[in-house]
Amino acid sequence: MFAVSATRNLALGLAALAASVVIMPIGSQAFAVESEVAAVVNRQPITSTDVAHRVAFLRLQHQKPDPKVARQQLVDEMLKRQEIARVKMSVSTEDVDKAFDRFAAGNKITTAQLTQILDHAGVGVEHFKAYIAVQMSWPRLVQARYGSGRGKMSSQELVTRMLENKQKPVTTEYTLQQIIFVVPTNKRNAILAKRKAQAEASRSKFPGCTESRTFAATMLDVSVRDLGRVLQPELPENWKPLIEKAKGNTTEPLVTDRGVEFLAICDKKQVNDDVAAEAVFRAEDLTKAEKTGQDPNDKKYMDDLRSKAQIEFP
Repeated sequence: MFAVSATRNLALGLAALAASVVIMPIGSQAFAVESEVAAVVNRQPITSTDVAHRVAFLRLQHQKPDPKVARQQLVDEMLKRQEIARVKMSVSTEDVDKAFDRFAAGNKITTAQLTQILDHAGVGVEHFKAYIAVQMSWPRLVQARYGSGRGKMSSQELVTRMLENKQKPVTTEYTLQQIIFVVPTNKRNAILAKRKAQAEASRSKFPGCTESRTFAATMLDVSVRDLGRVLQPELPENWKPLIEKAKGNTTEPLVTDRGVEFLAICDKKQVNDDVAAEAVFRAEDLTKAEKTGQDPNDKKYMDDLRSKAQIEFP
């Protein structure tokens, strides 16, 4: 429904790192010039250099720098990364870069200083950003598979939660359209800024959802998609703040893989039916799971991936 380039707060692993790491240079780590294969996951290799980076990362987190633990972490992340690629739910490079910047700011250092520290520690920026990408993307896959679809919660579960809650939750239901100023990949660098300015300028002239297609037809390479009704807990993280702070009937533009987009808010109302209650409860469960790291569906998903995977340790 939406472009999947959602910007989510860093998941538990990175949040724990932010809370526990006292970042300080610990001396440059020397890696062998030639790298050997340490494991193969579905025909994709994990090298001894990858393991060395992860060992350094464990050390930076004040954990035991055990190569076997490092290798197993990388095997699990490779399985997650392959699944993320298969279902096309990876966060964007821009999302990862922003998370990297926030992590540096949270540790009261500049991104240049964080880069230097990671290099000196033997972790490297590329390894750290790959870790961030998985940590940001994976919870959404788990939620999409086990918790984001409607009808996942049984009637008994729903009634029990409502009784525990003592009242049926209320949430906001939005009816949305997506206005896309298309930017071809081969012209992205040349025209992205211009398209962003065009999208911003068009917002003040937007006539409303009923006339949106006629409006789009007056401009070059602009398309409209009906997104239908979306409950507030189900809003993707990159759009959620823009929708909630929108003034008038459009959001601020957002750069995506397709080009530059803004959302038109066709309707907005408070709802408290069973579907809304289920969406609120699922969102609460996801937040709790991310804070505690105790999402049973995470383990279930990983067990399923492992059972089907070809994992070799040369």
